[in-house]
Amino acid sequence: MTTSTPARMPRLLALVPYLLARPGIRIDEAARDFDVTPKQLRRDLELLWMCGLPGYGPGDLIDLSFEGETVTVTYDAGMSRPLRLTGGEATALLVALRALAETPGVLDIDAVHRAIAKIEAAAGQAQPAGVVVGNGVREGKKTARVREAVRGALQARRAVRMRYYTASKDQITERTVDPMRLLIVQAVGYLEAWCRRAEGVRLFRLDRIEELEVLDEPAVPPAHATPTDLTDGVFSARPGQPEAVLVLAPDARWVAEYYPCEELDELDGGRLRVSMRYGDESWMVRLMLSLGGDVEVEQPAELGKAVRNRAADALARARHLPVTWGQ
Repeated sequence: MTTSTPARMPRLLALVPYLLARPGIRIDEAARDFDVTPKQLRRDLELLWMCGLPGYGPGDLIDLSFEGETVTVTYDAGMSRPLRLTGGEATALLVALRALAETPGVLDIDAVHRAIAKIEAAAGQAQPAGVVVGNGVREGKKTARVREAVRGALQARRAVRMRYYTASKDQITERTVDPMRLLIVQAVGYLEAWCRRAEGVRLFRLDRIEELEVLDEPAVPPAHATPTDLTDGVFSARPGQPEAVLVLAPDARWVAEYYPCEELDELDGGRLRVSMRYGDESWMVRLMLSLGGDVEVEQPAELGKAVRNRAADALARARHLPVTWGQ
């Protein structure tokens, strides 16, 4: 079983206080509580062993004691204390909670509003214009306007026309869709709709909608249009879709959060091995080249060869360019 980076981080943060409350718990029992395999939980514990306080000496790192098939935290490195959010973290959490509060179908809306009130009180009612999330990605006014328009279309049951960027194909297309629901998955907003162009149900990331217009015509998804099963996450493999195995340097780990990736192994030096599905090889080659020396293509061999050939061609072309020396 593999685990994506966004899914693993909350589990790692929750593991220490969980284990502190259950000294000597069996690893298989803890794995069931976190809905992972014992093998995955052992990998998580091995990673925790390398985490701790600045200085990162033997007395600064989280320490675990294993006896047979049980585990006990012997030094928590301060993770037993309540989590204190930074201003940016609190704001990001508020944005996500407010979006959740406005999402149709939320079962316990009162609990969401209570959480918002508590965080606002702790954060001093901070309401900045945008929030930095991930690798310098800003959720600002544009995405907020798109979300408001989508919510309005859902409430009025209107179709929408939009220009949408598909990252896996590096394409911008124009589509008319019949909105079905607004979702938040791993802090990312999505519109689920019947796409008339694709003649199927599709998920559209709100931050990749370039333009959106609410139409006067009603939204009428076909009777057979059913909600997407998100049990295994947003991204699912399509028949014949190629898959690459990549090794990401620390500065390129954001790729695993922004694109459809699955984590395979934590490597030395903070590197991460992932598998990534893609729809267009030329787009994938451009992405690999943009990462420079921060990525290594392990599989497939054809992709690695295509990256090398494109890089060699670019270097050959560059030799013929005039050189301008700076002042």
